[in-house]
Amino acid sequence: MKEINIKKVKQDLKITPHRRKLLKEMIIFSVIFFGFFGILASRMTLPKMLNSFLQTAYHLLMETVLYIMAITVMMGAVSKLFMEYGIVKLLEKLLRPLMKPLFNLPGVASLGAVMTFLSDNPAIITLSKDRNFSKYFKKYQLVSLTNFGTSFGMGLVVLAFMIGQGYSAGASVGLLGAFIGCIVSTRLMQRFTLKSFPELDAPVFNKVEEKEQQVQEEKTEKPGVFIRTLNAILDGGMSGVEIGISIIPGVLVISTIVMMLTFGPSANGTYTGAAFEGVPVITFLVSKVNFIFDWLFGFTHPELISFPITALGAVGAALGLIPKFVASGIIDNNAIAVCTAMGMCWSGFLSTHAAMLDSLGYRKLISKAITAHTIGGLCAGIAAHWLYVLFTLI
Repeated sequence: MKEINIKKVKQDLKITPHRRKLLKEMIIFSVIFFGFFGILASRMTLPKMLNSFLQTAYHLLMETVLYIMAITVMMGAVSKLFMEYGIVKLLEKLLRPLMKPLFNLPGVASLGAVMTFLSDNPAIITLSKDRNFSKYFKKYQLVSLTNFGTSFGMGLVVLAFMIGQGYSAGASVGLLGAFIGCIVSTRLMQRFTLKSFPELDAPVFNKVEEKEQQVQEEKTEKPGVFIRTLNAILDGGMSGVEIGISIIPGVLVISTIVMMLTFGPSANGTYTGAAFEGVPVITFLVSKVNFIFDWLFGFTHPELISFPITALGAVGAALGLIPKFVASGIIDNNAIAVCTAMGMCWSGFLSTHAAMLDSLGYRKLISKAITAHTIGGLCAGIAAHWLYVLFTLI
């Protein structure tokens, strides 16, 4: 029999700082995880809780995710056609005069707004890493592109989804609200950055270069119109499929949890294990201070606050809440305007800001970007509400 090494056993049992941290995280996670499902199971019973959990996820997948994916595929094809035939460049030229006075950004930044509006937040990072694009910026302006681009992320999908639900007036006002929120977020980010790091008030590059990329494109021979159109449709549709697939975890996991904490039992007050049943913890807490959200956003039902909360992490998941709101009869054009504005402006920035700034090499500015964008999103929602009130009075 092998002799036991007492010294090695003691070393293995010794609690190092790293092990203490892991133990602390394990305890916190266990308390939150089992506490969450324990509260639900104690009210709903375990079998009905699990059934409602899975049924909600299934309904979201079949009724919401596939619908959003259809939108992303079609809009992806349209956006690719716009890029292929110069519509994006035309839009960029039309929007260019607004950039400096409103956002304190060079005119080419409008291309970033159009690209993120047609696709998603990370599109701005692809542009900012392009030397022919970033050469027009100062360093603090380039960093603020994270907030600027995020404010328009998945904008076309959000608008198309809201209009598809039959709320075109609210969605249009929401677009204007998101625009206002973007101004606030971008300007605040620039202010925070210059205050803490004044050395970033310098050009990204010391010398502005010639447009080599444009010359190269002019020399490249392009295929015929039919092939270009077909390629654009297929490539754009495929990018839409990728976006649609990427939102599935957020919609199914986040939206299911939020819904089970927002809505209560069935109409007769009992739990049946059907989809969208849960324990309305969020609704109960928000109802105590709903007068604040009623004044700021015009939310007459506390359940509506779950949309902006979800949009912080994933706007696709937040969109999954809208059909349930519509079916429950608790949403109107004012709420759609606010949800469109905050959903588009925030567009899941908590899950993308850190990675975006890290890829630009400015990890030290993550907290400032998140603070500025949180304020910008709140301003977007408030602006959308009062703009809609004004719209109804005209």
